[in-house]
Amino acid sequence: MTALTEYQRLESTGLWRETQDSQRREVLVSLGDATLTISTMSETALAHWSLPAVNRLNPGRIPALYAPDAVADEELEISDPEMIDALTRVLGVIERRRPHPGRLRHWIVAVAVVVIALLAALWLPGALTRQTAAMLPDASRNALGSRLLATMVPLTGRPCTNPAGIAAVRDLSRAVFGPGAPQIVVLPSTAQVTAHLPGNILVLNRSIVEDYETPEIMAGFLLAEAVRRDRTDPVLRLLDEVGLIATFHLLTTGEIDESHLRDHATHLLTTPPVPVADEALLARFERAGISSEPYAYALDITGESVLDLIEGDPMRGRLRARLITDQTWIAAQQICGE
Repeated sequence: MTALTEYQRLESTGLWRETQDSQRREVLVSLGDATLTISTMSETALAHWSLPAVNRLNPGRIPALYAPDAVADEELEISDPEMIDALTRVLGVIERRRPHPGRLRHWIVAVAVVVIALLAALWLPGALTRQTAAMLPDASRNALGSRLLATMVPLTGRPCTNPAGIAAVRDLSRAVFGPGAPQIVVLPSTAQVTAHLPGNILVLNRSIVEDYETPEIMAGFLLAEAVRRDRTDPVLRLLDEVGLIATFHLLTTGEIDESHLRDHATHLLTTPPVPVADEALLARFERAGISSEPYAYALDITGESVLDLIEGDPMRGRLRARLITDQTWIAAQQICGE
């Protein structure tokens, strides 16, 4: 039997020499299951070559030259197309079945490169954004907040600047937040009632100051925005929006394109605020010593959708002095006046 099932016996003639100095002689070549047998024309065996060791010396050329291994002196020349085709197929099958440790290593390296690239694509942007936000000094954060505020002016009008009103709003912020109180900026026209900016700035629509009778309601809106700020760093939110290139530019140069700030300012003024969990908000009311009930009814006059804020009021049954005097509150309400 031969190494190929379609042949019962495959033979051809060839020219064989035992050494480089030997005379070539005509031989009979027989292809078996595991060997290539070289015999005289009277079928006396001259050599047996193991098929896995057979080496084609001139791939693609005719007549084909073979050797029993890579370093042998023996050489066999075959011109018969059928025998050449059969040997090509057999040697190809043997080669495919042979272990290829180098090829496995290449596959492992390729897979590792792909995995690293995917991890970098998924992890690097977020890591760079977080690192940039963490490294940004307070002065740069303050500058970003001021620039964002300036880009809002064409959309909202200039911030309200009545001196007495500014002083009163500042007093209210200190009463609500204590040390490190944020700067409260009242804008004449915004689509959303509150927003927070880098540099410890809270932006407030004038309606929150002018439309309610007590400062506790304004305090509630400020506390809710402070909860959002604590949950989402305003610089991190900005960098997530502007993308990796702008983030890298800010990290390396400290600058960010004005167009990115305009787009982000527009997003802040037009995007509804993220809902705040009642538990987190009530904790802030309790820390500030402020009743949550007035704020709750300002959100829903019926109280139905804010029942948890009403029933969970940390100041229920407790007395507390007003946040600010009536005179100060009146001044705050006039912050957008002449």
